[in-house]
Amino acid sequence: MLCEKEHRYSQEFENLPIDQGGDGRHKCAGCAYDRGFQDGLQRKEKIDIDLESLDESQAGTVRHKSPHAAYAQGYVDGVKSFYGR
Repeated sequence: MLCEKEHRYSQEFENLPIDQGGDGRHKCAGCAYDRGFQDGLQRKEKIDIDLESLDESQAGTVRHKSPHAAYAQGYVDGVKSFYGR
């Protein structure tokens, strides 16, 4: 499925590393971040990015960005949010 969410244009994804290969190719870094944030907010101890289930995106600031790095940042931000930071 193609991602059409506004997070595709969020400036926070500009600093993510470029990733144009492997299983994460063309996956939406914004969707990966959102999933990581929710997992972090729940403080899941067994995490799984599940790249296959992420929407695809070739638009905006998420274009060619690492879904792995986006998920990891989302997870950290979610854990911080859990603790009220």
